Amino acid sequence: MPFDVEEPVTQGTKAAFAHAGHKTQPGMRELQSSGDIRILVLDDDPATCSVIQAALSNRDFIIDVVSDPQLVESALAQPHQYHLIVLDYVLPGLEPDQVFAWIRDTQPEANIVVVTGYPSVDSALNCLRARTYDYLTKPFQVDQLREIVFRCLEGKGLLRMTEDALREALGTAIRERRKALGLTLSNMSDRTNVSLGYLSQIELGKNSASIETLYRICLALGMKMSELFQAVQRN
Repeated sequence: MPFDVEEPVTQGTKAAFAHAGHKTQPGMRELQSSGDIRILVLDDDPATCSVIQAALSNRDFIIDVVSDPQLVESALAQPHQYHLIVLDYVLPGLEPDQVFAWIRDTQPEANIVVVTGYPSVDSALNCLRARTYDYLTKPFQVDQLREIVFRCLEGKGLLRMTEDALREALGTAIRERRKALGLTLSNMSDRTNVSLGYLSQIELGKNSASIETLYRICLALGMKMSELFQAVQRN
C-alpha cells in the first residue's frame, strides 16, 4: 500500500515508510546541491531513523544513521564533518547537554535539528541555548521535516534553486504583482516596451529575462528588483 507522505510519523506508519524506497523527493527537483551533503541521524528508534533517511533520500545526500546511544560519541568524533545533525533529544543513558557538548567540540559547523517525543518548555529553552536550528515534536509530518532540512541547507549555501525553478518563481511573482495591480499583459507591454509574447513567456517561466528586461518590468510594477527577488524567496 503506498505511503501517504502527508501522514504524521507514528508507530503505525514507521515501518511502511521505511520500505518506501529511496527516490528523489518532490522538493529536490527544484533544488540543486553544490556538492555532497553529509547528514547524521541520531535516534534510538531504528524505525524513526529509517523514516528520516527515506524522507531525505537524495543522490547528493550522504546520510549516516546511529540508533545505538553508546555509539553516538564515536560517530560524532569521525574525521569527516557533517553539515546537519538530526538529533533525538532523549537518548537513553545520555544527557542532552553532553550530546550538545560533543557536537560543539567535534562537529562545530553542523546545524542541529532536534526531534523529540517529550516536548517541554525546559527542553525547548535548552535547545535555544544550544543554538539548534529547529525543534520538531513527534509525531511530525515528514514533509515538515524535509522543509526544515532544505531550508537549513539553503541557508548554509549548500542548496540553491535550479534555473528552471528560478524562472518559474520569477514568472509567478511578476504575474501575481501584475494581477494585484489590475494590469493586463498588454498594459505591461506598453509600459516596458517589451513584446507581449516575450512577457507571457517570462510569466510562464519558459524564457529567461535579461537584467535590463527585469528592470523595466519592476519599474512598470512600481517595485525594486530587490523586492522582486524577496518575493521569490518568500514563495
